[in-house]
Amino acid sequence: MLKIRLKRLGAKKAPIYRIIVINSTTKREGRPIQELGYYNPKSKEMKLDKATAESWISKGAQPTDTVAYLLKNCNEDGTLNYKKSDVVKLSKKAKAKQEAEAAAKAEAEKAAAEAQEAPAEEVTAE
Repeated sequence: MLKIRLKRLGAKKAPIYRIIVINSTTKREGRPIQELGYYNPKSKEMKLDKATAESWISKGAQPTDTVAYLLKNCNEDGTLNYKKSDVVKLSKKAKAKQEAEAAAKAEAEKAAAEAQEAPAEEVTAE
């Protein structure tokens, strides 16, 4: 099976990645079938041949999660449409707290909606 994945280059603690098409059983730094572009996570710089990547996907190549994210946020000219809010990662505790707050808010809205409907029914019954 073909994969579209990242090939790591660069120095220690200064990675640069090439976006490549490669057989899934080949090692990460192995010889690629085709190079589609590059991505520098430090400077958020990216250049990608999006049309070629989409043609490989139509032929059956599977992008990794990271490459799928990069393809999704790629402009037509192949540069990255970077939004800092997309990259924020939350800890498990923060996620649980956020979900609890969202559930409490939904419950409060539901109670408020029921409270508005209840007096209206009592007025019509009298």
